[in-house]
Amino acid sequence: MYVHWRQIHRDGMRQVHEKTVPLYQRTRTFRVYASNLVPGMLQTREYATGLLRSITTFQGTPDDVAAAVRARLNRSRVVVEGDHRFALLVEESVLTHCVCDPPDMAGQLRYLLEVMRRPNVSLGVIPARVRRTVWPLEAFYAFDEDVVAVETLTAEINIESPDEIRTYLKAFRELGRLAVHGPDAGALIAKAINSFG
Repeated sequence: MYVHWRQIHRDGMRQVHEKTVPLYQRTRTFRVYASNLVPGMLQTREYATGLLRSITTFQGTPDDVAAAVRARLNRSRVVVEGDHRFALLVEESVLTHCVCDPPDMAGQLRYLLEVMRRPNVSLGVIPARVRRTVWPLEAFYAFDEDVVAVETLTAEINIESPDEIRTYLKAFRELGRLAVHGPDAGALIAKAINSFG
C-alpha cells in the first residue's frame, strides 16, 4: 500500500503514531535500516521535536509537533517494555546529520550509546568508508516477517508481499555484514559526539 505523507499527516502527525502502537506492541522482532535519520524508536524528545518540526514545515501540514512527539515517545516504550528484540542498522552519516541543536544532537548520540547496551538491542553502524556490497537504500522498518514499511520523501510504502519482504530481509542481512557493532560502533558514535562539541 502506497500512501502519501500529506494524506497520512493531513490532520497532523500525532494520530499516525497512535495508530501504529498496536503494530509496535505485537511485533517481536524489529529490523530497521536507517540511511538518513536515527530510527524513530531510538529518538530523544529533542531530536524528535527537531525532526517533526522540520517535517511539518516542509509538508505544510497541521502543527501538532508537541503532541506528536509525546505519541512517538509513548510508542517507543516497546524498546524497554515487553518482549521485543531490535536489530538496527544506521549509516555513519546518520550520526552527524544535525536535526536539532548541537548539544541536543550530542544528547541523542549519548542515548544511542546507552540503549545499545540493552540485551534486546543490537545497533550496528555502517562506516562511511566501508567497501559497499549493498548500496545505501531508503529507510525501512521490518515488523517481524509480516510487513515492511519503506519511507520515501513523498510516501510510506507498506509491503506485505512475501517475496518482497524476503528481498528486504536479504538486504538487511547484507547491510548487517557491512556494519560494525559493540565497541567499534561505540567508537564511531563517540567520534560523532565530539564533533558536536
